Amino acid sequence: MPVVRCKLCNRRFYAKPSWIKSGGGKYCSRKCQYASYRKGRVVSCFICGKRVYKSPRYLKRATKHFCSKSCQTKWRNTIFIGSKHANWKEGRYAYRSVLSRHKIPRLCKLCKTKDSRILAVHHIDMDHSNNRLSNLVWLCHNCHFLVHHYDIERKKIMVPVA
Repeated sequence: MPVVRCKLCNRRFYAKPSWIKSGGGKYCSRKCQYASYRKGRVVSCFICGKRVYKSPRYLKRATKHFCSKSCQTKWRNTIFIGSKHANWKEGRYAYRSVLSRHKIPRLCKLCKTKDSRILAVHHIDMDHSNNRLSNLVWLCHNCHFLVHHYDIERKKIMVPVA
């Protein structure tokens, strides 16, 4: 049997002539064979410093590298908060807790359902910057849809806004 050198680690090993003839016999082990397929590189996590392999495709599109979604989220939560967040609206739209803070019972104004998992806050005058208590009501998702799409349902919740 001929003695050949591994393409990756340069170690000498025996290869059968039939392997060499069919294009094999290039690597001394499967470990070297699979390592040769990897074209990326090992980088450090931006948050914790853990070393992790990243593919060339990932290296091309990312400037900061993370070992996990957990580390990526930690970084995002320090950068994209408050006024730096893409959905920031000058803090005027913090209306979701107004009804809870004023101890308004969680009850759909139209169908009287009490399941808090399906209740949402609705602006009676459809102005999301008007967060006065008199302009907000609890509605379940079904009633909320009906109020937004049907005038008859909308009139049922209309009350004079003070």
